[in-house]
Amino acid sequence: MTDEQKAMLDRINKYAETKLADIDPQKTRVSFQLDALKPIMQEIADEKGCDITEVFIEYMDLASEASVASDNKMKEALKDLNDGSDGNPPLLYR
Repeated sequence: MTDEQKAMLDRINKYAETKLADIDPQKTRVSFQLDALKPIMQEIADEKGCDITEVFIEYMDLASEASVASDNKMKEALKDLNDGSDGNPPLLYR
């Protein structure tokens, strides 16, 4: 992920934290969540001189990449807890 991509992801996520702060993402339709993010995505699209669809696709790719990286980091951090060498059952992490 480039610095520019990270800045865009951080910008959208910061916006989402304020606009979606009071919702439960597990119980709220994705279409509602995306509608709430549309203004910041349109702003970024206008700045980049591209269509909002391109910003949306890039955001989804970057969010997925960040999620995988975070998951891998957590698995690495928990690796010692899950080796079973202490006789305790492993910690389940999915």
